[in-house]
Amino acid sequence: MRLLTGIQPSGDLHIGNYFGSIRPMVEAQEEHEVFAFIANYHAMTTLHDGERLRELTMQAATDFLALGMDPKKSTFWVQSDVKEVLELYWALSAFTPMGLLERGHSYKDKTARGIASNHNLFSYPVLMAADILLFNSELVPVGKDQIQHVEMARDIAIRFNNAYGDIFTIPEYRVDDNVKTVPGTDGAKMSKSYGNTINIFGEKKAQENVIKKIVTEAVPMEAPKEYAQCNVYNIAKLYLNDDECRDLQERYRRGGEGHGHFKLYLAEILWDYYAPYRERRTYYLEHQDEVRDILHYGARKAGTMATEVIEKVRDVTGIKY
Repeated sequence: MRLLTGIQPSGDLHIGNYFGSIRPMVEAQEEHEVFAFIANYHAMTTLHDGERLRELTMQAATDFLALGMDPKKSTFWVQSDVKEVLELYWALSAFTPMGLLERGHSYKDKTARGIASNHNLFSYPVLMAADILLFNSELVPVGKDQIQHVEMARDIAIRFNNAYGDIFTIPEYRVDDNVKTVPGTDGAKMSKSYGNTINIFGEKKAQENVIKKIVTEAVPMEAPKEYAQCNVYNIAKLYLNDDECRDLQERYRRGGEGHGHFKLYLAEILWDYYAPYRERRTYYLEHQDEVRDILHYGARKAGTMATEVIEKVRDVTGIKY
């Protein structure tokens, strides 16, 4: 099964990113043919600082390699290094009704939040369709907010195939209901837009200070405490086995410890869990040329497949003469 996913270079990764997309993608490498790219063209819908985009692209590559992206098992590249995606984007635009894009939930939501309405934001689903169809992707893991974009890709592919024959694989989306929703420091879903994140990488003291701000109930230290709805417990349990969860639950029930103790325990858990990833990240930060070589190698692999598909498109559309 060929699985494709795109990663926007959006800055520091937090533990919600890890459980929501990074760990499932890393685990998928063991059973699927994974194609993963850093979506720097997509990032241009909202980021217009060239130097910052360049910096974030390398940061995303470094962080994902540190967290387990394996270029020997997967194809990992930067979107802009495979230019065929833009050519396909244009060809697919001819099979994309305006009404289809006008119904886009993401576009309407973003403009409602004050993001400037422009063509690349409006036509974002067509570029996403090109990303998917260029590599004959069979499965596209997405969050519920991205289901419509995969459905648009399917609709565009079917229209194209109806005109020219079976050129594109019709993709399926997958929403994994088992992927854990990570609570933020305020109890809402962890998200940069909510300002409630705990970053994976960074200084230990800074991480501890963020954890200390997790919202908890005001309960006397000696009193038993409720754990099921406790934000600290619900983050900690993501990293614990069943026996460790039961031990932590017992600490809550018997009292004698305040939420501050549990926050310190959580800080230790996180610091220890990500220790090998920090070490690998340090290596890649000190070897950025190696990161670039990995990305260029991935782009060559992706480019080989992209060329095969785009040649078919050029032939059937008459662009090739």
